[in-house]
Amino acid sequence: MYKRKVNQTVDSNKLVTLYSPHSKVSEEFRTLRTNIQFVMVDQSLPTIMVTSSVQGEGKSVIASNLALVFASQGKRVLLVDADLRRPTLHKKFNLPNNSGLSSFLIGTMPALSVILDKPYSKNLYILTSGVIPPNPSELLASQRMEDLMNKLKANFDIIIIDTPPVTAVSDAQILASKVDGTLFVVRKGIAEKQHLLRSKELMENVQARIIGTVFNGKKSERESDNTLYKQKQYTFS
Repeated sequence: MYKRKVNQTVDSNKLVTLYSPHSKVSEEFRTLRTNIQFVMVDQSLPTIMVTSSVQGEGKSVIASNLALVFASQGKRVLLVDADLRRPTLHKKFNLPNNSGLSSFLIGTMPALSVILDKPYSKNLYILTSGVIPPNPSELLASQRMEDLMNKLKANFDIIIIDTPPVTAVSDAQILASKVDGTLFVVRKGIAEKQHLLRSKELMENVQARIIGTVFNGKKSERESDNTLYKQKQYTFS
């Protein structure tokens, strides 16, 4: 486990590592990448899930920027939107979402070439959620999901999966049992102690491997309205 406090300038709707790759906040995401790689020294982590206890803690932003910095390192990266209830990655990357993960799981888009032939940028591929299905939990727990994960791991160096919050639905628990590591996002002023304790209990129930926690939303004392992004502080622990 790792712990690090850093000042950052980030907007919850921006892909800062894409639009401002030389900024201070982008450097801090690269630091997060390095910290995760230290965890990888003793054990391979080809699949990493990013989640939170409740909605609005910034998990999708963390997942997106983390995927971008891994891709910039030369890794073949797949970013997956596994939030089949309130997907957001297609909006952040300005991608269509008429087909995606749900399409694979119900069998209407069986070919992996749909992803592999269309990288978003060099080394980065994105699998959007697809049309919101009536039974997300059942689809994520299905054998089709298991088979898809195995196929994807054979084609990518690292897969980063954005999921729904832990306390909202069972989806995150289901996925936590299928991935190699879980990164937990906690936002100041949003997450409450009871939610965190409940999330911890739910993750322990499925023996999830928590590789780190990102503390999001603590304002810097030197915050300036002149900067493009609000200054915030993260703790990686």
